[in-house]
Amino acid sequence: MQYWLSTSLKRFYPRSPAMNCPTLALEAARSERLSFQALFRTDGEERTVSATVNAPAGVEVLVRRVGYVPMPHLNTQVPPEEIEGLEYLPGYVPDPLLPETVIHAGPYETHAFWITLRVDTDTSPGPREVHVTLSAEGAEPVTLSATLTVHPGVLPKRRDFPVTHWFYADALMDRYGVEPFEEAFWRILDPYLANVAAHGQDTIYVPVFTPPLDGVKRPTQLLHVRREGDRYVFDWTQVERWIAAAKAQGLSRFEWTHLFTQWGVQHALRIYEGHGRDERLLWPADTGATSDTYRAFLGQFLPALERFLQVNGLQERSFFHVSDEPHGEEHLANYRAARALLRELAPWIRVMDALSDISFARAGLTDTPIPSISTAPEFVREGFPAWAYWCCGPRGRYVNRLLETPLVKVRMSGWLFYRLRARGFLHWGYNYWYKSQTRQMIDPYTVLDGMAWPSWAYGDCFQVYPGEAGPVDSLRWEVFAESLQDYALLQGVGLDPDDALLFDIQDYAAFPREAAWIARRRGELLARLDAAA
Repeated sequence: MQYWLSTSLKRFYPRSPAMNCPTLALEAARSERLSFQALFRTDGEERTVSATVNAPAGVEVLVRRVGYVPMPHLNTQVPPEEIEGLEYLPGYVPDPLLPETVIHAGPYETHAFWITLRVDTDTSPGPREVHVTLSAEGAEPVTLSATLTVHPGVLPKRRDFPVTHWFYADALMDRYGVEPFEEAFWRILDPYLANVAAHGQDTIYVPVFTPPLDGVKRPTQLLHVRREGDRYVFDWTQVERWIAAAKAQGLSRFEWTHLFTQWGVQHALRIYEGHGRDERLLWPADTGATSDTYRAFLGQFLPALERFLQVNGLQERSFFHVSDEPHGEEHLANYRAARALLRELAPWIRVMDALSDISFARAGLTDTPIPSISTAPEFVREGFPAWAYWCCGPRGRYVNRLLETPLVKVRMSGWLFYRLRARGFLHWGYNYWYKSQTRQMIDPYTVLDGMAWPSWAYGDCFQVYPGEAGPVDSLRWEVFAESLQDYALLQGVGLDPDDALLFDIQDYAAFPREAAWIARRRGELLARLDAAA
């Protein structure tokens, strides 16, 4: 049996060789969350191995087993040097963090426990020992030690950089077998809302209407709508409950349903009678985006929405969308017409959309463009304040969060957003557990491409797996959350994005890819934070 420790920035596969690393040096600000791994490789025997961790006072500990998921093919358009674990892939990839502290291993296998530490705000600064004991059945327990240096500085809360991942209520309903907005739904919703907040997200999608994203989805319309002749009657009860549930978990910004259909801005939303349980539409699905029918509805809904936001103090904390990913001349004309309708009916609305065609920004049609990271620098150069997103691509040398993206690249995300002046980050898939653009559920533990490889990449559709009573985190999700803490650290010390400390970062495809670079820069930033403490 062989035992060792590792940082959180390296994946270990069942056939990975053992490393000689019995100790580890960790650094953290107070109130920071960090993680590392304790690993073993079996000899020629079947072994059952358990892990226990002894941490100092003021440091909370969570131990989980690193599980594996199948990756039947490599993602396309990714050169070999940008693939972590190329020598083991296609094959099993370490990703889900299962709520278990025991591993049943076969002969000559490598396995990992993922250890998460949370440093309390009032923890005394200085070096601390964290002891990890691995006990293999039939062998003497082995204890490995990591030295955690707690810095005097307190990690500040991130400011003015919204982060959202689109959240699919229908996936929760279908996976857990609950009906829309019954009590069982709200019970399963809470741990997922808590999870996104715990991973640095501050913005949540509000399905006031069923999101017009990736096909015709199961109705998840929070707003109860009743038509009485030419009049629409709205009941906001479930919307209020969604907002309250999100606030209770620490989410503070709200992203409202796109008001027109995806990929072209051609049609009105599919809005249902009631909450949509029997899927009776208020108008035909092919009703035009700026038709008299939809204009009449928006003319009543938008003032009601404004009143709701004002009463609940949400107007300055809300984001609004026209249509997802429009592109090309036809879509530009449609978007222009839809935007004109909104300006007429609701001049108070400022809109933002995922779109990478800069002509939409040049025409003044979107207040906050959200371009792909492949084109985001162009928006910044032309003076358009822009968020950034990725979705299956770009791949290759670009940062991403796919199943084989090196974890050290994932950890660079926050550094890139900061250096390249992104105003926020959006991703489309927190929990998209469906076959691409259908209502057919997949098993996320065996299908990680929405059954749409190669156009949909392994690891892009979701960041968490469904657990028995809530979400199961992934390695990608944990490391991305740590990168957002790096953003908060950069912001907390007041570093200029053009500071020499960040000169190595050129764009979303040209940046350092070494764990040592991150450790060295973090050390410098923590020293600055300490000096200001």
